[in-house]
Amino acid sequence: MLRKWFSIRPYVVGVYRFRVELDGMLVAGFSEVSGLTAVTELQEVPEGGLNQYVHRLPVRTKLEPIVLKRGMTLTNELWNWYADVREGRIVRKSGAIILYNEYDLEFRRWNFYDAYPTKWSGPELNASSSDIAVEAIELTHNGFKVASWF
Repeated sequence: MLRKWFSIRPYVVGVYRFRVELDGMLVAGFSEVSGLTAVTELQEVPEGGLNQYVHRLPVRTKLEPIVLKRGMTLTNELWNWYADVREGRIVRKSGAIILYNEYDLEFRRWNFYDAYPTKWSGPELNASSSDIAVEAIELTHNGFKVASWF
């Protein structure tokens, strides 16, 4: 049975098939997502007696901000969301980053919670470049969970 499963569906998928949801709406056009990172901090406690061993105990988990990048569009919704935060009107949104397999079926989903923008970056402009203009928004959030596992 396992062999048949692997012959139909590869166990590795490309990183280029993804979508982003914010408050249940698919948000099109993001070209890059980064920051799905959680790091558990450790505290080292030396063992008494012979002092030949150091215990490494988990203390807390730190979450990195999620960074969404996309080409500049006619709308200013990302800038407006960030501008609201700058003016003290924090609007938190939950969302998901959804990875699809080669058949356009959902392969993995990371749901993130209570996010709000803490950094907005505009495009780097260069007259001799043919790159597209890209804006980025950095979201601070209260955690994420893997919601589906093939």
